[in-house]
Amino acid sequence: MKTRAYPLVIGIALVIALGVWAAVAPAPEREIGAYVTSLRGRTDSQRNNAVLATKKLNNIVLQPGQTFSFLKTVGPWTADMGYEKAPVSYDGELVRSWGGGVCQTSTTLYNAALLAGLEIVERHRHHWPARYAPLGRDAAVAYYDIDLRFKNNLSRPVRIVGNVQGDNLVFRIMTEYQPECRVQVDSQTKSVTLPNDVIQDRTTEGSGRWKLINRGHPGFYVATYRTFVSKNGTRRQLVSEDRYPAMNRIIRIAER
Repeated sequence: MKTRAYPLVIGIALVIALGVWAAVAPAPEREIGAYVTSLRGRTDSQRNNAVLATKKLNNIVLQPGQTFSFLKTVGPWTADMGYEKAPVSYDGELVRSWGGGVCQTSTTLYNAALLAGLEIVERHRHHWPARYAPLGRDAAVAYYDIDLRFKNNLSRPVRIVGNVQGDNLVFRIMTEYQPECRVQVDSQTKSVTLPNDVIQDRTTEGSGRWKLINRGHPGFYVATYRTFVSKNGTRRQLVSEDRYPAMNRIIRIAER
């Protein structure tokens, strides 16, 4: 009788242990927002800087109610931190500066946060449209005062996962939370401003051969929306309105 009782006791103990483990084991994480931008065409220094910033962000956890700051998390992008000088937009001009390329990291993360339904606290556009993101969906950062911030408005912690896969910069927002709705993001171009022609005349009589110095590009007024889709219906939210100025087309006339 005692010999037969042992398997029964062991079985009961195993069931209890499994029940306790199931009660305390964390729920599996799920992806609630993800975004990818391409590093193709970027300079080696821009790529280096984007990768360094991404590594600083990987596996960052935000508790419910906590606000994320890109500047505070990544820190200064300086030479002693491994960053290099690379092309960066400054007051509408492309100049070489420390950390050029970091804005692609902030933009990719911003879009992942948008799609995850997180509350956007602070976001800034570039002066000119960024080539690696749709109009109205870029997120510029600059040390010390131009930041990207968003808040975990969910009831569970969220984890930021960032990495580079080949030529793709990828960010995913992970959580144990089961979203009640699906998020869609779209941008609408409200108006387009055509560039003006600027003539740089270097001749004495106003005639001669001409050369195109800058092709210019149009300006845009863009509105970005986020739509929350659930079984109870849809809710549409205006995320941002951005005005990108037109870049003038510059033509230089030289002596014959």
